[in-house]
Amino acid sequence: MDGLFSFLLFAFFFYLMMRFGCGSHMAHGHHKDSSPNKEKPNIDPVCNKTVELERGYGKFHEGNLYRFCSKHCLDKFDKDPERYTDKLNDGGAVS
Repeated sequence: MDGLFSFLLFAFFFYLMMRFGCGSHMAHGHHKDSSPNKEKPNIDPVCNKTVELERGYGKFHEGNLYRFCSKHCLDKFDKDPERYTDKLNDGGAVS
């Protein structure tokens, strides 16, 4: 019986700590998101439009994720990706 009481006491304190203590910020979204996508907008390399996070289309090319506003822009990128990645690396606008 003493083991059951100890277990229930431990479970109660564990619940309190997760609910209100050190683990509560993870469950309620109070932790800081340090992802780089929050700080800089995703720019479509084909048409230079801003693409919101979790919108449009995404494609990995040479280890980088590129976001596209439409299937049309994604298809243009697929045909000649170096045309658009070279322009982005040079800092120029793509027409």
